[in-house]
Amino acid sequence: MENIKIKVNNYGFYYGANKVLSDISMDISKNTITAFIGPSGCGKSTLLRIFNRMNDLLPGTKVDGDILIDGIDIYKDNIDVAELRKRIGMVFQRLNPFPKTIYENIAYGPKLHKKYSKSDIDEIVENSLRKAALWDEVKKKLNINALDLSGGQQQRFCIARVLAVESEIILMDEPASALDPISTQKIEDLIDELKQNYTIIIVTHNMQQTARVSQKTAFLLMESFDTPATLVEYDDTNELFTNPKDKRTEDYITGRFG
Repeated sequence: MENIKIKVNNYGFYYGANKVLSDISMDISKNTITAFIGPSGCGKSTLLRIFNRMNDLLPGTKVDGDILIDGIDIYKDNIDVAELRKRIGMVFQRLNPFPKTIYENIAYGPKLHKKYSKSDIDEIVENSLRKAALWDEVKKKLNINALDLSGGQQQRFCIARVLAVESEIILMDEPASALDPISTQKIEDLIDELKQNYTIIIVTHNMQQTARVSQKTAFLLMESFDTPATLVEYDDTNELFTNPKDKRTEDYITGRFG
């Protein structure tokens, strides 16, 4: 039990009166990579964004059920949402560096949360870029605009920006979907390395990527447009891919639909 980082109990999510996720329950362990898979529009990204409450930014949303992180229900009124989002970083599908220098981008988050000396910020910037396997490529270019980095570099850079604020959980929404195969491999290698110190949840349409990088996989499915998405199956990735318990899981991972 002490290894459980996130516990989801009978979770449901609504856009207005429209329920889009229903009865989701799962335990996510510390220092693991969990993949959310399923057809487009089945609520994978919506489910991903519940953990740092990014869905709160949308009007007319509501939830039922419980989301516990380290045993604390994150939807209780006394939760500091800004602090929650510091602990739970987000890496988006679309690359989103600020139009600032590499150094200023990485330093921005830490400076928001605490007053640091220049030497402390220097150390945070270097350590974050090292953890994101980018330091050797950019250490002599810290004053160039981050938008001048290549696509693959920008995605690792966005991961470094999350690490700079000492996140414990990293959410990744299709982090390699726009990248070439070499850049994708670098991202996957980085994700695998980061699981030693972070709990990672990734949304991906790529079944091969799911099999390569994740230890656990959750398969979501919306049976029809007027019903909410549900969790069909959640298991060790190898077990789910080689011995799925539900015929719908087998049909999806073998390409029969989706």
